Amino acid sequence: MATGGGSVVVPRNFRLLEELERGEKGIGDGTVSYGMDDSDDIFMRSWTGTIIGPHNSVHEGRIYQLKLFCDKDYPDKPPTVRFYSRINMTCVNQDNGLVEPRHFSLLANWKREYTMEKILTELKREMASHHNKKLPQPPEGSTFPIS
Repeated sequence: MATGGGSVVVPRNFRLLEELERGEKGIGDGTVSYGMDDSDDIFMRSWTGTIIGPHNSVHEGRIYQLKLFCDKDYPDKPPTVRFYSRINMTCVNQDNGLVEPRHFSLLANWKREYTMEKILTELKREMASHHNKKLPQPPEGSTFPIS
């Protein structure tokens, strides 16, 4: 399938298989990782992500667990991203852990070529930003309620 620009549009499942393979191999410096939640999910919708908090921030040394849900429209539309580990960040809803697109530009300005890896690395970068790196944090190990 070609678009007007002549580029090939990779089907959803092929794209997700590529992301799964990359996630299983490990990413960058090892402080961000992701994989499927349920290996029996043939639609590859439910994913788990992990971010180790950045140095020189209140997040340093903490391990944050996230859930990513890729609906049928992924990668044309962004996944739903929710922190399971409780975190205080300007882009995270403090009631349910949802990363709110209107406060996280990567999701608000989503492009098809973005990946779950990019989401996790940008969230880690956001943790180290001046407005998040010193915010008081909930006790380590606390979690958001699962809805």
